[in-house]
Amino acid sequence: MKKLIILLVLPMFMALYANAQTTPTTATPVAAGNPNGPIAKWDKMINDFGDIAFNIPKEAQFTLTNAGKEPLIISSARASCGCTNLKYSAEPILPGKNSIISATYNAASQGIFTKTVTVTTNADANPVILQIKGNVLPQSK
Repeated sequence: MKKLIILLVLPMFMALYANAQTTPTTATPVAAGNPNGPIAKWDKMINDFGDIAFNIPKEAQFTLTNAGKEPLIISSARASCGCTNLKYSAEPILPGKNSIISATYNAASQGIFTKTVTVTTNADANPVILQIKGNVLPQSK
């Protein structure tokens, strides 16, 4: 009887434990505890290229403005694949100033695409996900 109870209760505890490990938590922005901290403001989160020519790289620019009172630092920026090249300044963004993150898609594959750029700053504990998308037209013959 004890074995039966253990066999019935054990899966329930395992499910609860697994759920606790995967449940996302709400992160508090780093600057939230500091009213003078940096505040990241983006001009846009998505850049839709629409139709673009095959094998002709296309550049998207995202403007990041520091609306806070302390310098904003981009600690990392990563593209979702090697088909997207990034350029951004490692210099701190002073209050009231802005910086541009440039993402260039190589357009070497035909068809619809969606790529992401993950940007981590000292303004928030959660990274920001920027997106570029479009449709690479077939190569003309």
